[in-house]
Amino acid sequence: MGNKMIGAKSIILRLEIVTGEIKFGKIAQCISEAGGDIVAIDVIHTTSNMTIRDVTIDIVDTSHIQKITDSIKELHGVKLVNVSDRTFLLHLGGKIEMKPKTPIHNREDLSRVYTPDVARVCMAIHEEQKKAYSLTMKRNSVAVISDGSAVLGLGNIGPYAAMPVMEGKAMLFKQFADVDAYPICLDTQNVEEIIQTIKAIAPAYGGINLEDICSPGCFEIEERLRAELDIPVFHDDQHGTAVVLYAGLINALKIVNKPIDQIKVIVCGIGAAGVACSNILLAAGVRNLIGVDREGAICADNVYENQVWNDYAQRTNPHRLSGALSEVIEGADVFIGLSRGGVLKRADVEKMAKDPVIFAMANPSPEIMPEEVEDIVGVIATGRSDYPNQINNVLCFPGMFRGALDCRAATINEEMKLAAAEAIASIVTDDERDKFYIIPSVFNTKVVPAIREGVIRAAIRTGVAGRIPSQFRK
Repeated sequence: MGNKMIGAKSIILRLEIVTGEIKFGKIAQCISEAGGDIVAIDVIHTTSNMTIRDVTIDIVDTSHIQKITDSIKELHGVKLVNVSDRTFLLHLGGKIEMKPKTPIHNREDLSRVYTPDVARVCMAIHEEQKKAYSLTMKRNSVAVISDGSAVLGLGNIGPYAAMPVMEGKAMLFKQFADVDAYPICLDTQNVEEIIQTIKAIAPAYGGINLEDICSPGCFEIEERLRAELDIPVFHDDQHGTAVVLYAGLINALKIVNKPIDQIKVIVCGIGAAGVACSNILLAAGVRNLIGVDREGAICADNVYENQVWNDYAQRTNPHRLSGALSEVIEGADVFIGLSRGGVLKRADVEKMAKDPVIFAMANPSPEIMPEEVEDIVGVIATGRSDYPNQINNVLCFPGMFRGALDCRAATINEEMKLAAAEAIASIVTDDERDKFYIIPSVFNTKVVPAIREGVIRAAIRTGVAGRIPSQFRK
């Protein structure tokens, strides 16, 4: 067994070994040659001709897992029963659970939480429906809903495979903002069925967080639900990204000393997130914004099959530029990437205005790697955690819903999103701000309270708050 590798990750292989056919040394050699370092061996079961062992292996890169397992499968006399790593072990049985707030110790407790006394509470809500906010979980609950059609960078993997992501989202809601979130994965990708299902379950929740639903269906789903429900509906892939992007841009523009109403912005990738990011930037005062997709610059001179693009074209590209990204990027002050890795070249950045701001947010591979242009940009941000200035949705949605729930907002409007972005940006002080620090960490405990306050004030100001928390009353 070798020495502990720096930066190693651990996996556990359960192997069923026919002792008369292969020696363990052969297995160990195979593991080592595939990039693994054995750190522990546990014997689980042994017979006269067979042994089952759990072999703990350190690896530097997760790509080694496939190499190791493929190598072992080629060995005669060994059966690979199971592969576990710390990530898989963390997911065993799911990542969240439900616990009662009050324990039930005796018959009297039971009668109060259930029958017969619960009937009085039910009737109180029946007589005055808004009491559901004070007498049920509704006031602090969000449904995290997906159809599994656009999961992370994985695409359409369906509702079962989407569940670990939705569970993780629920964990983040609870840890960062003490919001009780419930993962719900729907076994349909029919837009009308999704809308009707969400409407049917909405009475139990104070808000709806749509997640990983593909474009263009996500636009209709959110638009319809916002119109037909009296609780906030928030598609995080669109608006969470937009809020954090704008927060970062506020500070980036301070560094390069450019006013928002005088910059030229290129948004590359006009899907759900691209449209939402464009919307918040237009609402914030950007006048010259050009959207670019595979077909080139989106322009009002053209008619598109995608009606979302036709609407987008009427609100953007004021000078009606046409052409590919490399053409329309000339003289641009800001590049917003929501497309795919490698689409932006150094030569493109060199065509931009002085001290360009680059937000290359494609994951896992940014539109351009920071090291390729860090010498010629004013600021660069990505969606990755291993580079400075990560644009991460986690900065937004916990505080956004905390504020919306606390004032019982009927919707989340553009003013509330702008307020959330400004709150995030404000966490980075004038003394702290530089090209490598334009956005706070997701673990900064000041973020959620700041967003909550900004969102509540915006909700009250725009008339969508159903109640005014005591600290906001004059």
